[in-house]
Amino acid sequence: MRKKVDEVDEQILCCLRERIEICKVIGAVKRKHGIPVRDSRREGDVYSNVFRKASKLGLNIDEVKAIYQKIMEMSANAQKIDTKTQGSIT
Repeated sequence: MRKKVDEVDEQILCCLRERIEICKVIGAVKRKHGIPVRDSRREGDVYSNVFRKASKLGLNIDEVKAIYQKIMEMSANAQKIDTKTQGSIT
């Protein structure tokens, strides 16, 4: 069972990496067009969607909220990175 947990952990990390890479591209577009990194309406939509899905999956909403707050922070930080001056995740 531990091996299976390790495999799931790796999948989670790969998904986080993919999300961060996408956010870097979004950040570049936002910088080009002078759009702020944070968008409270979009963030609200993400949280609503995640909480709805988490509830259907029987997950604790407060625990999922804590995790997603960190994910959203990571995503915002990734959008602030200028990929021309910073190395990308490989």
